[in-house]
Amino acid sequence: MTAQQEKDAQRYCAQPPQRIPVLPSSLSRPRTRAILANHAKWLNGTQLRYSFLDGAGDGVAKAWLTEVHNGFEEWESLGIGLKFRPEDNPEESEIRITFADDGSWSYVGTDCLGIGSSEATMNFGWDPTSPYGKATVRHEIGHSIGFCHEHQNPFAGIEWYVDKVYEYMAGPPNFWPAETTYHNIIRKLSTDQVSGSQWDVLSIMEYGFVSGLIKRPEEYRAGISSPLQLSDHDKEYVRTWYPPLAPHMEELKPFQSSVLDLASGEQADYEVIPEMSQKYQFSTFGNADVKMVLFEQVGEENPRYITGEDDSGEDRNGRFEAKLFKGRRYILRVRMYSTWGSANASVMYW
Repeated sequence: MTAQQEKDAQRYCAQPPQRIPVLPSSLSRPRTRAILANHAKWLNGTQLRYSFLDGAGDGVAKAWLTEVHNGFEEWESLGIGLKFRPEDNPEESEIRITFADDGSWSYVGTDCLGIGSSEATMNFGWDPTSPYGKATVRHEIGHSIGFCHEHQNPFAGIEWYVDKVYEYMAGPPNFWPAETTYHNIIRKLSTDQVSGSQWDVLSIMEYGFVSGLIKRPEEYRAGISSPLQLSDHDKEYVRTWYPPLAPHMEELKPFQSSVLDLASGEQADYEVIPEMSQKYQFSTFGNADVKMVLFEQVGEENPRYITGEDDSGEDRNGRFEAKLFKGRRYILRVRMYSTWGSANASVMYW
């Protein structure tokens, strides 16, 4: 590792604050946990478009752009249900990338949708072609699909030498203010926000740390090496969140309800082919928190977003109206947050 690469390996992702839904205090703990654990995840089957706000023509080396492409391809090659497509027009992209010298970071999952279409949702602040830079690319893409920092996992049991952490991060090469250090290192995630019950020290979402910052667990007092590749648990979790799509979908017919026999985090996908061109109502029924989104299938690889609804945390069912055209093919995706009560949840359109 060169001196520059070693310096870069001491620089850390400064993830922006994540948007956490404000839920009614009257909600049950299982319902709250289900919503918080899944709210930032994309619907499975989503095609995420990414663009560069500054590209090769703006002084960014072509090799840097290529390595970012490689990072997206590596995540997709795991056989997940998400697809990534480069897009020339940033305003048409969910993920917008810059290479500004202000650290590396990314918004988490669907938080990207709340950022202005001319603003970046991801940044790489150092050479992404070094071994550590390649790991940084995979780390930031992990954020963009819903992963949080692994060392902030409440099950890690990390006890910090807090003053030393603040002092170390305030110095070179990071120069972080205290609030950035707290948000990205000291702060523990809520148990409601994480999936699983273990700490994966090999995760690409884990920081490496020098000796003298961790008090407990004792085996990490000498520090943690920076993971440089996706771990087995990273691959397992992303396939659980975004499993490979089934080759065929059930067709949802008008006025025929379909039972949503889904566990928290699972998803149902339906083909919708209207026999008449008109406005249709789509709705869920029963006691359930769901995210429901309608796409129009344009070609083989380009589903176009039509509309959607998220009723999580509210005592109502999701419903929306959309004009559909005879003979065209649409896809309805329904991701379950939680169900309660005795009756089965279902979905229907008419």
